[in-house]
Amino acid sequence: MGGGDCDVETLNGAHEPDNSKEVIKSKINYCEHHGENGAIVKPSGAEGGEDQNIEHVFDVSIVLPHQPYNIQIPVSLQGQIQDLRSAIVEQPGTFQYTCFHLEHSGQRINDFTDLSDVKGLTAGSEIRLIEDPYTEREARMHVVRIREIIGAAGNRVDVLNGVDAGLSLHESVAPWNGPDAGSAAKQKSANSKLTADANPLSDFRFDGLVSIQTLLPPSQEAPPRTIKALGISPWNPPPPMFRQRGHLLYLQLTTNEGEQFQITSHVSGFFVNRSSNSKFDPVPKASPKNAMAHSLLTLIQTLSPSFSDAFNILLEANNRRDPLATFQLTSAIPSNPWLVSASSFAATAHQPDLTRTQETYLLSGVENTETLRDWNEEIQSTRELPRETVQDRVFRERLLAKIFAEFNDAAARGGALVARGEVAPLNPTESKDAQIFVYNGIFYSFGADGVGTFTSDGGDEAARIAVGKDVAGVKMVNQLDIPGLATPGTIIVDYLGKRLVAQSIVPGIFKQREPEEPQVDYGGVEGKDVVADNDAFVPTFSQVSKALKVKKHAVWDKEGKKHVLEGSVETKGLLGTDGRKYILDLYRLTPLDISWLDAYWTDSIDRDQKPLERNYPHRMSVLRPELIESYWRVKMSEYVKAELDERKKDQKDVVDGEISDQPDHKSSGETGDAQVNGTSGAETNGLETAKDRGRVDISAFSLSLNPDVFCGQVPQTAEEKEEWANDEREVRAVTDHLHQKIIPEFIHDLKEQEVGFPMDGQSLSRLMHKRGINVRYIGKLASLSKEGSPRLQALKRLAEQEMIARAFKHVANRYLKNLPTAMAPSCVAHLLNCLLGTGRNGSPKAQLDEDLQYLYKDADYSFADATPQSLQTDIEAQAQLRYRYTLEESWLSGVRRAQFLREIALKLGLQLIAKDYCSSPESESRPSDLAPMTNGSATQSPINGHATNGNGGKKKKKRNNGDSPPASATASMILEPPQTFVADDIVNIVPIVKDSNSKSVLAEEALEAGRISMMQNQKELGQELLLESLSLHEQIYGILHPEVARVYHQLAMLYYTIEEKDAAVELAHKAVVISERTIGIDSDETILSYLNLSLFEHANGNTAVALACQRHALELWKIIYGPDHPDIMTTYNNAAVMLQHLKLFHESRVWFEKSHAVSEEMCGKDSISTASLAFQLAQALALDQDHKGAVNRMREAYSIFHHKLGADDRNTKEADSWLDQLTVNAVSIAKHAKDVQAQKVRRALFTPRVTLRTQPQAPVGRSSTEGMNGRVPHSTDGLDNRSIDELMKYIESSGDATRKTPTKKRKNPRGRRAGSSL
Repeated sequence: MGGGDCDVETLNGAHEPDNSKEVIKSKINYCEHHGENGAIVKPSGAEGGEDQNIEHVFDVSIVLPHQPYNIQIPVSLQGQIQDLRSAIVEQPGTFQYTCFHLEHSGQRINDFTDLSDVKGLTAGSEIRLIEDPYTEREARMHVVRIREIIGAAGNRVDVLNGVDAGLSLHESVAPWNGPDAGSAAKQKSANSKLTADANPLSDFRFDGLVSIQTLLPPSQEAPPRTIKALGISPWNPPPPMFRQRGHLLYLQLTTNEGEQFQITSHVSGFFVNRSSNSKFDPVPKASPKNAMAHSLLTLIQTLSPSFSDAFNILLEANNRRDPLATFQLTSAIPSNPWLVSASSFAATAHQPDLTRTQETYLLSGVENTETLRDWNEEIQSTRELPRETVQDRVFRERLLAKIFAEFNDAAARGGALVARGEVAPLNPTESKDAQIFVYNGIFYSFGADGVGTFTSDGGDEAARIAVGKDVAGVKMVNQLDIPGLATPGTIIVDYLGKRLVAQSIVPGIFKQREPEEPQVDYGGVEGKDVVADNDAFVPTFSQVSKALKVKKHAVWDKEGKKHVLEGSVETKGLLGTDGRKYILDLYRLTPLDISWLDAYWTDSIDRDQKPLERNYPHRMSVLRPELIESYWRVKMSEYVKAELDERKKDQKDVVDGEISDQPDHKSSGETGDAQVNGTSGAETNGLETAKDRGRVDISAFSLSLNPDVFCGQVPQTAEEKEEWANDEREVRAVTDHLHQKIIPEFIHDLKEQEVGFPMDGQSLSRLMHKRGINVRYIGKLASLSKEGSPRLQALKRLAEQEMIARAFKHVANRYLKNLPTAMAPSCVAHLLNCLLGTGRNGSPKAQLDEDLQYLYKDADYSFADATPQSLQTDIEAQAQLRYRYTLEESWLSGVRRAQFLREIALKLGLQLIAKDYCSSPESESRPSDLAPMTNGSATQSPINGHATNGNGGKKKKKRNNGDSPPASATASMILEPPQTFVADDIVNIVPIVKDSNSKSVLAEEALEAGRISMMQNQKELGQELLLESLSLHEQIYGILHPEVARVYHQLAMLYYTIEEKDAAVELAHKAVVISERTIGIDSDETILSYLNLSLFEHANGNTAVALACQRHALELWKIIYGPDHPDIMTTYNNAAVMLQHLKLFHESRVWFEKSHAVSEEMCGKDSISTASLAFQLAQALALDQDHKGAVNRMREAYSIFHHKLGADDRNTKEADSWLDQLTVNAVSIAKHAKDVQAQKVRRALFTPRVTLRTQPQAPVGRSSTEGMNGRVPHSTDGLDNRSIDELMKYIESSGDATRKTPTKKRKNPRGRRAGSSL
């Protein structure tokens, strides 16, 4: 294993208009030229399989009515006509076409058929493009498209998406323009420019000072203006007499030359009319301004002499950018950065655009009827599409993903309007919490107990939790995808302290039934007092219960009548007026966490009368489904073991039996079935060694839980009571499993480096949920980590930070809930001042606008009374109440301010102006605070500049220019306000959305199969399956989606392991961009993507870009966690390896020393990890001519290896050999110190290099190689077996640090030309 190799930081693995996987496999390469929704019609070229007969790709000739008159488009018969249309209109020479049809051999082609349906279509066939007459809708769409293409649309103000939504920093960090961008010559030239004083890591600070410039995009030149304005004319719409003549719209164009033209949109095209601002005459203008064209783009080119040149410059500027960084996100809600540059929202950035107010009309028409949709009918009818064949499933799942993405977008926008009070309620006479709304065909209600449903369970607190659990339940049922069972589209919107649940309207849910007729058809009608039975729901509900391990059980109504239900009594079945069976209220699919309720809950309704130790705010504490699954696997293993033991005892000859598993237990990413059927898993290795040892029939095994135990049900007979008692014992056994196994294993795995350490609160919560641990146990995790190793101390600090941030969120929501929108920034700023701004002002005062106070007399302004002391008390109380954790008295002094501010912003949806919030008298010495920001002037206020990240160079200096604060911020600079946060610092507050979208079952099946194949070392099959999974992910989700980013990431790692480095680099770049835009520019997944991209670039010889990625990832790491993350030593080590490749030995030594120091602190001085790093450090010291230090470090490594692994271990022997060589070398050097040939002697005697491969950077919650090749994640058996003589060439080489290996001619799966194959 060579010293130049760096290991991979791995990551857990996220409406295109076509349904061909062959088309989709080439989509990324195509999109670099055409856009996300442009679908070139060409196949992947993957060999073998059932698709061989449809892989043929050929070019067809498109005959155009105007220049360039003819273009060639590669197509596949598997594609659709819509894909071909999209490919045509996205070509640079055919932008102007939107209203047309295609003809082949004189016959019109139906736009909604497949290419295979076109008779006689072969290579070289001519397809003629025929311009069609416009309709009003097509004319409006044409105007919208032309405005977008020529850059006249201007900036948009979005209710849902915040400032810089979907931002990507990739182009400024690691620019990449395609597979050929990193040619060997360019790489060597770039690497040769890196010196000790000029490389991306030269001035990196290992302390915790954070540069927020890392999160800000560089200043960019404004795109050229092609026209001054294009919009709807004041004369629009056409009067009846002219509409009869074919007039559709009236437009107004102002060119860069200052001329204004009134344009008529006619059924035949567009022409200049004789109207003016004061006179209406829409007939064609006489010569010389009698221009007319079928396309508005062509007409503008005719009217404006400067347009063509400006338009070409605009196209060139757009082509220089990464297409993935500029495409509009359509299949996922873009991420919103929590810090934004002043230039992104300053008044100067908002340009006048009258047509911006007309876009609703252009998109939806006069009556706005084109956007009104029956969401429920669309969702349910799509679910009912055929699913027999793979193509059917792909088409169905793609359409479902598209509809859910559109529903989520519309529901989130409507939810924000409802929260702001801009939608009238259907029941205005009810209390605020009980009000319901319908907007854009979506039903809204507040997540509060407005009608007293949850009075005995905790009131508003219980209702808030219930709607969250309901969305999670809908997501689980959606994932099961049971035919005949319908769920409404459901999301949660948290905005301005309010929680709203948005649902598609179920037909019949508002229907008034007869007095004696129950409002629902199955389950509890009014709690558990009235229960409805309906045999029609039993078959479908039983499938849900079986899959989710819910026991069929009896419940009793208020009259003592027995009802046998397939699910919880709270889960309801409703027969809609459309005849479909709907399942509703899925917040209790799993049993209550009785151990938690026994300890911290009492049934007293009056909270003030509850004892402090029993005052948990609600009774909706349910167990996580991941815990149920874990318990099921344990019981299954016990059953199999017991059966085998019994068989061995009773029989000498084992009779072969067939193992049959329960198909409903199988789910993506779980291995319960594999452990049973013997295909994998340590627990069943003994079952598969020999056939005569037999197999176990598990059809008799059953485990299901009663979700209604401990919920007040009263069994009537002795038999029922006994069964109920057994059900209660089983649930208590699950909670014991949580406390005795799951939580201790969680602590152990993090302590012993078995899995990647979480980076922030989100990754910690995600990891807990994956293990089946509810976030309410985060206080217990912190308590168990108090007296542990440094890694556990880090877990304690992270858990405390998460508890404090969540507690602050609850306090802030309480204040925001009853505030008008205009007062929200003042509230948030004051609360932040009370918590983080006391260093500048110990007694902050709220900034209240008296005029607004007068207008909103009924608002609750109690936030203004909050003080630093009262806020700290509230936070301490919330931490104790919700997490049963007592914060230390000095907890605030231990808070990492920059990281804590980020956590708060992400939880509340805040977007803050990028400036220094944490530099204060009490925090100047904090290692994790934001670094003071400068722009080169000592007298400049921090708000007017940006923190320099120390990278140096012209490029970095350019990034610091051009940003200016808003007027209010400028005023604050002059007045030097005594408070850290002001209302103007809160640039925006965006909704937090939680959806119920399920993952694609088909794509997940292929992905899981690929993972298993790779773990079983079946690389060829695994590669094929992973490629198929990527194709399915792209096809179903669209390219810009987090699930696609995760698959890109995993496939990039696969190519890296099989030495397809160019392909790995290409996919890794795309994974970074998509992760930034959909997950977050500073999310833990984005950081890991950057780290892996760095390693791939280094392996590919492009160390300059690799070091830039390392620097960016490390700066992000400091922002979200701090400088001392337990797993950061791996990244330090990899950086050292890269520097050593560049022959920067002293700089490399510094990074090796830092990595070794972190290992000593986190893992202990006598750990295997520390010994491995000491081994590498010894070699680095020798290369830096510190031979005495090298001997000492190698001796330390040898001692640890000898003590931990024994004298016979290969690591010990290797260290011993190196120690002997280093010792001899050091003695020889000392003897020849005065010899004029001393340098030659040294070079002849010692030529070491890094020989130990660095430990892989594990993703959060997973081992570093999990899911790839099944290697032991923390093997130390990685020392180089070569002798020192074999390494002599390293020092004596010409200085090119990049080890060159023969490159195989590869065929890039994401960069294929037409007809290529993998």
